[in-house]
Amino acid sequence: MPGDLKIGAVFPTSEIGDDPVVIRDFVQAVEGLGFDALVTYDHVLGAPHEGRTPRLTGPYTEEHAFHEPFVLFGYLAAVTRKIRLVTGVIVLPQRQTALVAKQAAEVALLSGDRLVLGVGVGWNHVEYEALGVPFERRGVRLGRQVELLRKLWREPIVEHRDELHVIDRAGLNPRPRRDIPIWFGSIAPRSLARAARLGDGVLFPMAGKMAQPLNEQLDAALAAAGRAGVPFARGEIVDVSLGRDALVAEAELWRAAGGTELVVSTLARATPGSLVPASGRNVDRHLAELRAAAAALL
Repeated sequence: MPGDLKIGAVFPTSEIGDDPVVIRDFVQAVEGLGFDALVTYDHVLGAPHEGRTPRLTGPYTEEHAFHEPFVLFGYLAAVTRKIRLVTGVIVLPQRQTALVAKQAAEVALLSGDRLVLGVGVGWNHVEYEALGVPFERRGVRLGRQVELLRKLWREPIVEHRDELHVIDRAGLNPRPRRDIPIWFGSIAPRSLARAARLGDGVLFPMAGKMAQPLNEQLDAALAAAGRAGVPFARGEIVDVSLGRDALVAEAELWRAAGGTELVVSTLARATPGSLVPASGRNVDRHLAELRAAAAALL
């Protein structure tokens, strides 16, 4: 595989269990295989789907375990050396912006600038309500938050007021040594426009035949935002169940379309009607599949 396509792996958060030694050994093995990045998914709360208005349509319920990304990455920063730590993605609008800025800065500092902050709007309105945040206008909130995150990371004292935030001459200490890359996770046109205007990259689900159109849409959005030609990460998450030949073909297709990152997932496909609990797949199976992926792609 050409060296200009970086290869990452998804952390199997809902299937790995909660033994810290197992988690350490797994991530060190992934780093040892040569993967460039580790991507972890995010949910604070899960919820049963039945009897909800509006309906919950996302793939996860209360039976799926999720390790909190910033706490997890604080631990992984101490037991790894070079693998990038990527949130794929943090549901940013349901969190306090200043607190996320602090947590992200701390992970970046403790990991030696290996954090990539992937952000998105999420789908679980029950989770938003439990965290005391309106589900509506979450896309607008996300954009305001990204702008404020960068201000908090760059400036020692921040004076900031908008319809969502009031910061009266306050700041983070310590602050990150450099800007933390922010990737957006979505393929909707409005989200692509927001990513092009505010982001450092995007993270898509498997693109397949949409690889070229998606990258063309992104190029148009970057041009419209006055950012044509700026360095911009373009990541795709692919399922290891494709098999070796299809995985290699997808990687080549993504690279040829302008992709810069390919992330391999070994998680069983989760749907509301087909739950996979934490004990559904063992760690050895995940590692065996990642070894096969590494042999094909690295």
